[in-house]
Amino acid sequence: MENDFKIQTVSDVDWDNWNPAERATLMFILQNGRMLMIHKKRGFGAGYYNAPGGRLEAGETPLECAVRETQEELCITPLDPVHAGTLMFQFIDGHSIHGEVFTATQFEGTPAETDEAIPIWFSTDELPWHNMWADDPVWYPKMMAGEKFIGRFTFDHKTMLDHELIGC
Repeated sequence: MENDFKIQTVSDVDWDNWNPAERATLMFILQNGRMLMIHKKRGFGAGYYNAPGGRLEAGETPLECAVRETQEELCITPLDPVHAGTLMFQFIDGHSIHGEVFTATQFEGTPAETDEAIPIWFSTDELPWHNMWADDPVWYPKMMAGEKFIGRFTFDHKTMLDHELIGC
């Protein structure tokens, strides 16, 4: 990008020609009004509550990545994953992430702590918004309602500057 620090709003980004630095996934396990989340212990977003997920490896599809990351971070395998939406993040320092979001209602195994994450169940009515990414309250309601979405966000480090949410 010519001058990354000029990016503040979603309309400042040429999304049609946008080429993200990273491709990543998230996998949300939703059961009986509860969401299985992780307290991230290290890496990008450490200290926040989120879903298991991470960067795609060479030759891997987003779904394969989401399942693998869930296995690595929580020691469980989602059994019925469904694509829920797409997230695009542009940071003013030039970093960018294109993420695919999946949900599942069933899994095999028992959630266990790993060196990356601590599993924790939350009621979907009582999510820890105060310790989550600022964009989460924008798109989680659509995901939890089963509505497909595309979200575009601009960030300055951990501060959300602007967003656009489109239903599909």
